Amino acid sequence: KEFSGQWAHGSTHANEKEIEEVGRKAGLYASITSDKADLQPGKYDVILSPLVVGNLMNYVSFMSSALAVLMGYSMFMKFRPGDKIASEKLTLVDTPRDPTLPNVASLDDEGVPTYDKPIIEDGVFHNLLHNSGTATKLGVKSTGNAGWVMPNPWNLRMKPGDLREEELVSELRNGVIITNNWYTRLQNYVEGTFSTVARDAALLVKNGEIVGDVGRVRIATSFPELLNNIEEMTRQTYDIMWWEVRTPTRAPFVLARNVNLTKPYI
Repeated sequence: KEFSGQWAHGSTHANEKEIEEVGRKAGLYASITSDKADLQPGKYDVILSPLVVGNLMNYVSFMSSALAVLMGYSMFMKFRPGDKIASEKLTLVDTPRDPTLPNVASLDDEGVPTYDKPIIEDGVFHNLLHNSGTATKLGVKSTGNAGWVMPNPWNLRMKPGDLREEELVSELRNGVIITNNWYTRLQNYVEGTFSTVARDAALLVKNGEIVGDVGRVRIATSFPELLNNIEEMTRQTYDIMWWEVRTPTRAPFVLARNVNLTKPYI
């Protein structure tokens, strides 16, 4: 039998409790994958772990770079600040000055002071990320996000929800828990159409109980659809950073409804 589970943590501080949690969650997910369950392609309610949420929010924040918009590589080309683009449950903030997150910075690469700013707040689009070049081009002020080449987020923080993790599973009742992902690819940047492949544990839930691992499964949807289908989040957040979450992200578990899942034919 194959067993696979993973967790991650990224911080400027060594925290024994968080390090132990990495091993505990990875071991827990690996042990659950020993039981297999069948899943037919279709739309399912899903719980996305902070690893998955962190990866997807990295793509959302990339598309909030003003240079991505100017180059035509962003769903934010279609929106203006003040537009509702997501569930009111979603708040995503670029937070460069949090001393516990790895990319803490008081100045950007052009020497402009950094500050916290919402990209999305309560489901409403608020800010593109600017360096001096994109700010001049669009007639606004730099947001203190200059990187070597383009404006980038420093660290990302999501506003948590109200539920404990076990309550979120009960709220899901029937669906799939996706604990990790990779190979996130955009088919259409302007529409935000993407797919991403689940890895490690992808767990089928029936009547609020985990019944087994469904194996290889792919999320195939669009960011606008997924972000609007967010319904609940956990109150606990996790600081995630690894090779699929290059911008450190403080994220909860997220429950989203009616997410399209596909399976390979072989």
